[in-house]
Amino acid sequence: MEAKKKNKSYKSSQRISLTGSYILLIVMSIVWMFPIVWIVLSSFRAEGGAFVPYIIPKSFTLDNYKILLSNSTGSFPFVRWFLNTLFIATISCILSTFITIAMAYALSRLRFRMRKPILKIALVLNMFPGFMSMFAIYYILKALDLTQTKFALILVYSAGAALGFYIAKGFFDTIPMALDESAMIDGANKWQIFTKITLPLSKPMIVYTSLMSFMGPWMDFIFAKVIMGDKVENYTVAIGLFSMMTKTTANSLFMSFTAGCVLIAIPITILFIIMQRFYVAGITSGSVKE
Repeated sequence: MEAKKKNKSYKSSQRISLTGSYILLIVMSIVWMFPIVWIVLSSFRAEGGAFVPYIIPKSFTLDNYKILLSNSTGSFPFVRWFLNTLFIATISCILSTFITIAMAYALSRLRFRMRKPILKIALVLNMFPGFMSMFAIYYILKALDLTQTKFALILVYSAGAALGFYIAKGFFDTIPMALDESAMIDGANKWQIFTKITLPLSKPMIVYTSLMSFMGPWMDFIFAKVIMGDKVENYTVAIGLFSMMTKTTANSLFMSFTAGCVLIAIPITILFIIMQRFYVAGITSGSVKE
């Protein structure tokens, strides 16, 4: 009898705990989803004004998207900003991923004299936020006459990628050195080992590095604003949408602003959905290292 009572009390406490967990998760989901739902609904709102005392629009329209996409030569050329950001993010992603993976592989697999000092220096430099070097980078680019150019942004995003090698290096450290040694016995050189053995086993890390390298330029505002200045045609999406929210235009362009927020979220969502498949495939293929 006592055992049954203990079992019942244990089950009831477990139900209470599980119910509390579900309630907490539901509340957190609502809090997390509310801004997203509000922005999406506002982008389809036909009524003007920046703020209204309701969430669901009284009438829906696509004019906010049409205004945003048709203004290609005006003060707010969103399409050009979008293409600028896509170009900068794509090129920076390719260069940053290659630099980060190559740096991580070299520091994980190769043994050379300055290896440990480089690891220590990189660790110390990573403790400082990137924006501390913002003005120094700006004056260097100004001296080279590269300010207000897309190449300057690509250079900044790609040049700083090498310091983000620690996570990738930790992943490479988990791959047994026996694989490299076996390949070297068979006559493979370092490049062949890197491309034909290490990279196929590192798909999860490559996907993670690519996503981070793409999202950084896509979402960055501070560096892009400092480097681009007032050259509107070379703005990225982050600067462009910010420039729409002035005192004179915030009320009239707020719905178009929310439409722009929805549009810039689409590439990131599609990229994550596509690369998630490769992420899972990389985990399964890299789990068994024969």
